[in-house]
Amino acid sequence: MEKTTFAFEKITQELLDFLRQSPSVFHAAATMKEMLEAAGYVRLLEGQAWKLEPGRGYYVTRNDSALIAFFIPKKDFAGFQVMASHGDSPVFKVKANAEIEVEQHYVKLNVEKYGGMLCAPWLDRPLSVAGRIVVRTEAGITTRLVWVDRDLLIIPNLAIHMNRNVNDGMAFNAQKDMLPLFCGGGEDAKGSFLKLIAREAGVEAEDILDTDLYLYNRMQGTVLGLNGEFVASPRLDDLQCAFASLKGFLAAEPKDSVAVHCVLDNEEVGSGSKQGAASTFLKDVLRRINDGLGRTEEDYLTAIASSFMVSADNAHGIHPNQPDKGDPTNRPYLNEGIVIKYSANQKYTTDAVSGALFKMLCERAGVPYQTFHNRSDILGGSTLGNISTSQVPLNTVDVGLPQLAMHSCCETAGVKDTAYLAEAARVLFSTSVRGLGDGDYRLE
Repeated sequence: MEKTTFAFEKITQELLDFLRQSPSVFHAAATMKEMLEAAGYVRLLEGQAWKLEPGRGYYVTRNDSALIAFFIPKKDFAGFQVMASHGDSPVFKVKANAEIEVEQHYVKLNVEKYGGMLCAPWLDRPLSVAGRIVVRTEAGITTRLVWVDRDLLIIPNLAIHMNRNVNDGMAFNAQKDMLPLFCGGGEDAKGSFLKLIAREAGVEAEDILDTDLYLYNRMQGTVLGLNGEFVASPRLDDLQCAFASLKGFLAAEPKDSVAVHCVLDNEEVGSGSKQGAASTFLKDVLRRINDGLGRTEEDYLTAIASSFMVSADNAHGIHPNQPDKGDPTNRPYLNEGIVIKYSANQKYTTDAVSGALFKMLCERAGVPYQTFHNRSDILGGSTLGNISTSQVPLNTVDVGLPQLAMHSCCETAGVKDTAYLAEAARVLFSTSVRGLGDGDYRLE
């Protein structure tokens, strides 16, 4: 398989552009909004009545960090075909009252870990800050995105002369070892961080009431390898899947089912927020689509029975230096296709039915697929699929794109795999999975 609807080099460059424009989860949602609006999609607000029309596309956000877009082909649609991913990544969040002065010569920022990350790669590299602030207005409050687009911070290692055993293993203390250096000390430095953020946002520092600000790696994503076969970038997990889903969504031609592109937040910390997979966000949107077209509760329940969800969250590829960490018979590699993820304890939702349905979709799309199990003696992670189905009981398969160094601030993946998932997404969103009874489905 060397050709899809999406050319490998072109979609890889588009992915890198998307990642550059998405230094925080809020910017990722904003970038997707721009892509949707350029394609003619209409924004809806949860706090206003929805007026929906068949043959049109819409999108809605929650918390400015989660986004659901959908296209309605007709009023009497058969079901919902959903691809769900997440926009957040393990990162350091800036705490309130962030400045810490050290011996009147340095100012560092007080930060805390968000999600389970590899700490070491954050050291000794240029960093900066992005996210959102909330400012006062005459009538209340408003939100503004902030992106300090320059090298600003660094978390310096301790020299090996002062820690001779560092290469034998380092236990990082998040409060002591992982605070970024911001500026020199002295009277002029006091309050300088919030003043900087205010200047970037075009507001007065005293009008900033609160912040959701995060460190981000300033490294630009790049293509590497002898034949340009690999892509290395921050935030591939899970913006690579979110981007591929959106590309497939915009290229699809839904006929009988509503196509739903869903990007949730807070997966890296358990999904238990109002904008996470455990929330009612997806359920609320699906019900409002049904109700907004004048359909009944019975119509909704029968549509759910003919719906299918792909939970797309990146997967572990076999590591070149640690190949023994992989399962002995399920060996996913970069550039060899979408990974279908299995877990007997339901950390992943895939079962024989959903796995078989997705394999058929891949065959229709002409894209390769692989399988993943954790080694039986190594505890793996989880994803949003099994959490989301507690709200919306859809047949769901967990998939991902194979990558190395998951949860590092720089991850590596294959250039072909983005195109493979985008093509599978295009076919999913153009297809109807008709439920004829438990274990009996037809792809139309």
